[in-house]
Amino acid sequence: MTTPLTLGPTRTEAKVVLEARDLVRTFTGGSRLKPKTVSAVDRVSLTLRAGETLGIVGESGCGKSTLARMLVGLERPDSGTLFYHGEDVTAGRARDRRLLRRGVQMIFQDPYTSLDPRMTVADLIAEPLAATRTGTAAERRARVAELLEMVGLSPKMMGRYPHQFSGGQRQRIGIARALALDPEVLVCDEPVSALDVSVQAQVINLLRDLQKRLGVSILFIAHDLSVVRHIADQVAVMYLGRIVENGETTTVYDNPAHPYTQALLSASPTVDRAERGRLGRRRVLGGEPPSPLNPPTGCRFNPRCWLATDECRVEYPERRVFPHGADRAVACHHAEQAAGL
Repeated sequence: MTTPLTLGPTRTEAKVVLEARDLVRTFTGGSRLKPKTVSAVDRVSLTLRAGETLGIVGESGCGKSTLARMLVGLERPDSGTLFYHGEDVTAGRARDRRLLRRGVQMIFQDPYTSLDPRMTVADLIAEPLAATRTGTAAERRARVAELLEMVGLSPKMMGRYPHQFSGGQRQRIGIARALALDPEVLVCDEPVSALDVSVQAQVINLLRDLQKRLGVSILFIAHDLSVVRHIADQVAVMYLGRIVENGETTTVYDNPAHPYTQALLSASPTVDRAERGRLGRRRVLGGEPPSPLNPPTGCRFNPRCWLATDECRVEYPERRVFPHGADRAVACHHAEQAAGL
């Protein structure tokens, strides 16, 4: 079991709302005679504090969505512990499920498939209220009107169906539904990846405004690093089911200490010459990511890493507190060299 990371002084003032310790989730496929096991999430630990936005970034297939589903209770971890306000909600007791369900809500990736086309907007947004028997029918309708205004839509639209809205409007409806029970945490699973760039900015600004207004904490999952930099206070980088680097967003982006983080940032388009200069030479990764069915020994990034040594191929580097930045940790044998220290 990994040791919980030491928290920096800037975050200890805020209360921990959601905490994951060593979450593991595997899936078994293949035939009965030749079963294959995929380790989607492997010993992931993270902490989300009140009013904070934590960004999770990484390539497709690295386990981000599986992690999100565990954090909202849609998937049960094989091992590890999930705490909500310091209380263990991993065991699956009915009381724990209710506690997590009300306090942690999810905004899904695709607004075109996450809304039932047979339900009106009023029914979609009121569904969590009805499921938890919150309020009367009149009170639920009033709450729907309030939520629609909160996300920038007219209450007059509550009788319409999802197909009558644009993609950006549908995602606003999804946000309104997630806010129906007044949660403390929003888990956003790539909520803007299916939207046009101009609409993405509108949705991101809406989430930021809602956070300031409601004080909600956000866990924001994305593969677009520029989006995460715009919204996140803290960032964690995932690779093949594990977090390889985490810390304050400005620190990680300005001086990444893991080669994979450097490669991700190098591949992110930018027109800012100063920013490109800070990142140094462009890093182009060779080959494809290793298969999660047969991950490499040692550091999982070693087949694509330009700093890899025999030590990297044999021993997996556990995350360690990295001294250059508040609340920062990195899983790399050569982090100092990668960071140019």
